[in-house]
Amino acid sequence: MNNLPEGLFTEYSPEGRETIRKAFEIASEALKEETRYDGSPFIGHPLGVARIVAEEIGLPPECVAAVFLHEAVRLRPETDIRSAGFDESVYTMVEGLNLISTIRPKDTRLEAEKYKKLIIQYSRDPRVTVLKLADRLEVMRNLSIFPRSSRESKVLETLLLYIPLAHQLGLYNMKREMEDIWLSYSEPEQYRLITNKLKATAKDRERLMEEFIEPLKRKLSDAGISYKLKIRTKAAYSIWAKMVKQKVPFEGVYDVFAIRFIIDCEEDPAVEKALCWKVYSFVTEEYEPDTSRLRDWVTNPKTNGYESLHITVKNRDGAYLEVQIRTRRMDDVAENGFASHWAYKGIRHEESMDKWLVAVRYALEHPDTDSPEELPKPPSKEIFVFTPTGELRILPAGASVLDFAFNIHTNIGTHCLGGKVNGKAVTIREKLSTGDVVEILTGKNQRPAPDWINFVVSSKARSKVKQALGEAEHRKASDGRELLTRRLKNWKLTFPDELLSEFLKKRKISSVNAFFGLISDGEIDVNEIKEFILGEEQRHKEAVEAAQAAEAAKVKKETSSSKDDILVLNAKDLKGLDYKMARCCNPVFGDDVFGFVSRTDGIKIHRITCPNAARLLEMYPYRIQKVKWAESPSGGSFQVALKVVTAGEGTSISAVTDVVNTFRTSIRSFNVMENRRAGTYEITLKISVPSNLELDKVLSQLKMLRQVIKVTRV
Repeated sequence: MNNLPEGLFTEYSPEGRETIRKAFEIASEALKEETRYDGSPFIGHPLGVARIVAEEIGLPPECVAAVFLHEAVRLRPETDIRSAGFDESVYTMVEGLNLISTIRPKDTRLEAEKYKKLIIQYSRDPRVTVLKLADRLEVMRNLSIFPRSSRESKVLETLLLYIPLAHQLGLYNMKREMEDIWLSYSEPEQYRLITNKLKATAKDRERLMEEFIEPLKRKLSDAGISYKLKIRTKAAYSIWAKMVKQKVPFEGVYDVFAIRFIIDCEEDPAVEKALCWKVYSFVTEEYEPDTSRLRDWVTNPKTNGYESLHITVKNRDGAYLEVQIRTRRMDDVAENGFASHWAYKGIRHEESMDKWLVAVRYALEHPDTDSPEELPKPPSKEIFVFTPTGELRILPAGASVLDFAFNIHTNIGTHCLGGKVNGKAVTIREKLSTGDVVEILTGKNQRPAPDWINFVVSSKARSKVKQALGEAEHRKASDGRELLTRRLKNWKLTFPDELLSEFLKKRKISSVNAFFGLISDGEIDVNEIKEFILGEEQRHKEAVEAAQAAEAAKVKKETSSSKDDILVLNAKDLKGLDYKMARCCNPVFGDDVFGFVSRTDGIKIHRITCPNAARLLEMYPYRIQKVKWAESPSGGSFQVALKVVTAGEGTSISAVTDVVNTFRTSIRSFNVMENRRAGTYEITLKISVPSNLELDKVLSQLKMLRQVIKVTRV
């Protein structure tokens, strides 16, 4: 059958029929040897779909042509359709349909929402989704010709994917028919029960309708209200769903029979509201209302804009009927606007997809649209890719092979070497596109690299890469710390925190962990650290010797010169203008000290063991001032900073504060840092003491505490 059957597609212009004829002939030639499961020519399937598209939905001839060309290319990829010179929109729709036909859901019961999004993602032209729904409807109408296994999978896919899509697009007739077919195959006994009940009660419903409408017609006419009626009998599937949800028999479903009053009036809120309640009053005057089932969305519209009065009433024979009352404007908004039926029924959707579905509605309502490319494109924030076994994975747009690997499993991501995309070997940086089939290649020695964080885009991949890099850094730091500790023990050297800080500053290293990591990597030689420690010890020794020599010389000079050369310190005078205590070492009454004449702050008093003492004594001997303490502190006080490292026990902090409070001291500030890895607390506190004698008592008692590991005067 290469010629287009007579009498079909007559609703189109001659140009439109010619477009359809060309596509049909290409499909007939390509599919001439193909048959359906019942042995009939396969061309009957696209022909049936094309009739649904044309006669039941009313899409333009380009859409009908796309149906034929899609089947030709799907089954015979070598078929040349480009040379036929169809409009570019036809090829776009064919491409979308071909992509959708490749979807093979592994388990639609678990992945339905993902696959529904994928169908829409493949639909660059919004009408493609509608064409796919028409295709599925034709399959459902001929479900009996399919083998049982295929029939079961198509029934499940239809329920979870295509019926919700038809609902969202407002294709209610298509939705109801697919639902009823699903019910007839999935619940055949229930389907027969409901359909037989509907047939048996058809005359009763007709009689009820006539009896119910007549008195209302008269009242509405007498009141001068212009209206039209929409009368419907609920579909078998909808009745079954209510029976299951409400756990009632067929007779317990109130709204098997429903009537809708649509009032024709001016679009004024006050007028519309008044007329709706006027009709309501007529209905409830005539019939007994069930006020518990009153739904007033006229006075208080739903947040999505839906407006209507719903009431269930009982007639004199005890039969129940649902009545909906709304104006023409309200009905239009409910059926076609942003508060369309699929929205107020609670179907799951997202804002971006809502806009996309509005575009599909627009295409349906404007079949003469010449520029479908001007319609909104589907959401592009996600891509849909597959594992080699057909499992669907959703990733953010711009995702790489590495993102995909982490999406599968963290261990696969951390050991990812690269992959294969559609059978082609690629690097971990390769960007993926919707429809790609991705296979990951791993290596047991592969580890995350710092540059990975620069090209992964998924939140899971980024967090796992950061976590892995952090763990690797800690492992390296631990190895470096162990190496240095072992060498220092062999050399019988210590590396106090003060020297470590100096070394980090000298080498411009940002953190202690980074320092130990560099040792582990071999970028810092431990022998360099040994030389640094020995050099600092030698400089300290020389500074002490220089200080002692200077002290001896000054003592000698003191015996032969005026006592005016000696500055006597009294604790009461600490805030005077003559001298200040140096903050670098915080001298305390009784410490061995010397004075240094500064350029701007007068005389600064330093401890003889101050880290800066050696430099000052060696470079500026002429600015050194001999000082000594008065015989008593005269009631003054000095601030001292201490650093106490304790075991990470709950009693450690209170034990330290108890010791400090035992003596003639007071705490000025107190800070605790917890080192979870080492299991210790580092306590930094400033205390006020009257003299070094009292300070020595504090230090001695702190060192005796069981919980204390180390005490340092800062």
